[in-house]
Amino acid sequence: REKDGLWAVLFWLNLIALKKQSVAHMMQQHWAGFGRHYYCRHDYEQVDSHKAQAIFSELNTQLQTLPGQQFDGVPIRIADNFRYTDPIDQSITENQGLRLLFEDGSRIIFRLSGTGTKGATIRVYYEHYRPPTEELNAQPQQVLSHLFNVAQKLGRIHEISGRTAPDVIT
Repeated sequence: REKDGLWAVLFWLNLIALKKQSVAHMMQQHWAGFGRHYYCRHDYEQVDSHKAQAIFSELNTQLQTLPGQQFDGVPIRIADNFRYTDPIDQSITENQGLRLLFEDGSRIIFRLSGTGTKGATIRVYYEHYRPPTEELNAQPQQVLSHLFNVAQKLGRIHEISGRTAPDVIT
């Protein structure tokens, strides 16, 4: 949905032209050899800024206690407030997202954006990897549903914001 999407489209058009294969065929071949990463993003737009801050503040206070806790039998390995260190000038950018990294490689990332015209936007990113030995044609919503439940339980977005669902799912 963002500006980087244009580069992805151009890449795929080039790949299709060179290989003369469908996107579906190339994806199936890739997954058969390397497995599949399932991704999803939930956007809650125009959330009251105070409620959005409350969600992040509450979640941030839980981070230290989450490593080792299990959800659906999978322990959280790392829970932190991610900061980015630029490899060139070593500058540090704080508060880049609240990360929950699980022992099986899955992750949930909560990001808060105040760049909208009204209120705040909460973005929740989900990722889960399945190796090539597992079923790889499942729908992302099905594969990631356990992560959606964890995010809702810990972040309490629906409860605090009053929203019943994300505004946008990608």
